[in-house]
Amino acid sequence: MSLFLIIIHIVVSIALIMIVLLQTGKGADMGAAFGGGGSQTLFGSTGASTFLSKATTAAAVVFMLTSLGLAYLSSHRGEAPSVLTDTRAPIESQAPVTGNTAPATGAGNSQPAKPAP
Repeated sequence: MSLFLIIIHIVVSIALIMIVLLQTGKGADMGAAFGGGGSQTLFGSTGASTFLSKATTAAAVVFMLTSLGLAYLSSHRGEAPSVLTDTRAPIESQAPVTGNTAPATGAGNSQPAKPAP
């Protein structure tokens, strides 16, 4: 189920990017720079909604629904491996070094070396 949602989410996000890039900006007409072109029109100064604006709305709705679905599935999943959990085998720790760590000064001498004054 989540794999299906991920695939749909990726396809819709790429489609949303392409649809937005294909649209023209609000200031594309020269008349829009001077305020001309119909403040008295039926649908306002932007005109009727085009196919690309309707496709943008539909893609945005599907994108938000898949986002919510993926968030729900990821929060209600059992003990799934995470980046934050360490799944590797534990490393055996070495025993701490105890006793004399200074080098011996002579053969058979078990006394630690005395520091020089």
